[in-house]
Amino acid sequence: MDGREDEPGASEGPPDPDQGTTTGAATAPPGSGVEEDLSAETTRRVDTAGAARGDVRRPGTADPQSASSVPAPSAPTTSTTSSPNGPASGPYGPGQAAVGRATGQPTPTQPSHGQPTTEQATPGPEPSVPGGPGPSSPAETGAGTTPDDQHAPAPSSEIATIGPPSGPPALSDLSSAHLLRPAKPVPRTGWRRAVYVASGGAVNPGESEADAARRALVARVNQPLQGCYKIAMLSLKGGVGKTTTTAALGATFASLRGDRVVAVDANPDRGTLAEKVPVETTATVRHLLRDAALVRRYSDVRAYTSQGPSRLEVLASEQDPAVSEAFSELDYRRAVDLLEHFYNIVLTDCGTGLMHSAMRGVLDVADSLVVVSSSSIDGARSASATLDWLDAHGYGDLVARSTAVINYVRRSSGGVDLDRVAEHFAARCRTVARLPFDPHLDEGAEIELEKLAPRTRTAMLELAAVVADDFPRVGSRVRLGPR
Repeated sequence: MDGREDEPGASEGPPDPDQGTTTGAATAPPGSGVEEDLSAETTRRVDTAGAARGDVRRPGTADPQSASSVPAPSAPTTSTTSSPNGPASGPYGPGQAAVGRATGQPTPTQPSHGQPTTEQATPGPEPSVPGGPGPSSPAETGAGTTPDDQHAPAPSSEIATIGPPSGPPALSDLSSAHLLRPAKPVPRTGWRRAVYVASGGAVNPGESEADAARRALVARVNQPLQGCYKIAMLSLKGGVGKTTTTAALGATFASLRGDRVVAVDANPDRGTLAEKVPVETTATVRHLLRDAALVRRYSDVRAYTSQGPSRLEVLASEQDPAVSEAFSELDYRRAVDLLEHFYNIVLTDCGTGLMHSAMRGVLDVADSLVVVSSSSIDGARSASATLDWLDAHGYGDLVARSTAVINYVRRSSGGVDLDRVAEHFAARCRTVARLPFDPHLDEGAEIELEKLAPRTRTAMLELAAVVADDFPRVGSRVRLGPR
């Protein structure tokens, strides 16, 4: 017991605990019998606990300024005295013993070994002796503690903050991509589709590479489009399938996209574009221009067009051979200015000549060109001559964004090396597409996409995808027409 006299924080001259007294245990004023009995009882408890361990902790006599260097109490105590550095810790948390002392109410203590569970709180501050030690905390004196209390872990001085995160939750936390589990795509064709259907959807082998490629092409075709995108279909030579390609490309766009698509027959002669869809009206582009002041809604302009099964609409050219007035540049500009208020994609089937009046208006308002060539040598030469004419007349930037189409109008190309033809156009145009021969297109009748061969449908879908890749550029085209 004497070996702890040099303990840090202890001052000289404290009363020896073996003499039956302890600092901080008796807090009642002198002359109170009840408080003296409680002080004696507390002293006996401390001596008994120290004797059981073989050691009695000597009380510290540090002044209030040095009390902050004493370690924190190792367990809640039952003493009602307060440390100069803060409120004493009771069994129910810091500060409760000080509240009990101030109110004069009994302070609950932790029962141990059958000892009394409460002590009478002492009102008023603890008396101090001049020149003697100041008031001591329970951690310094060990008064009012039990062996179990002194070996309990010290309470943490940090307070954990528990609550919702700062700020409102992000709206993206409720997005479909965040909440829904990713689902495997449903197969569309082949044995995978058969297995999926036969199992009632329980077995999903996933889509094939061909299905995945088609889905990617459809996504490109459905790219967002702001405003009206105008496509000019050109060819210097007749018989290369330009009108058929116009109708098939327009039908592909209309069947996959949710917006409106119209094809305009701008052939100054008698065009055949209206024959590629079921005829619903005999009205032509001239009737629309005559009644332009009466057109206010989409239903008004719809009375002048014919619509096919794919939802493609066609505005026919003049079919009466007695009409001698040609379709002029002003007529075409007026027609496009009216149509772009109701349609998102406008395809124009131009005539075979480049020098007629309407052609200049077509090129000036076009966002992209599709130059159609046959798989023959003379067809390739005519398409290349078309590009030369455009370059020579100030439309070089339009040529650089154009798409060259090699259309197989016959089952065999003979001895023509079409790979070399494709390389020639690839050096001048943005992209090159090939359309295989198809018996349904060769008929020259109304076009139904369901009747096309799978290869032809895939090739037409690829053509629509490469054209749609230019959709994000709409509105940013800066080009000067011919001078």
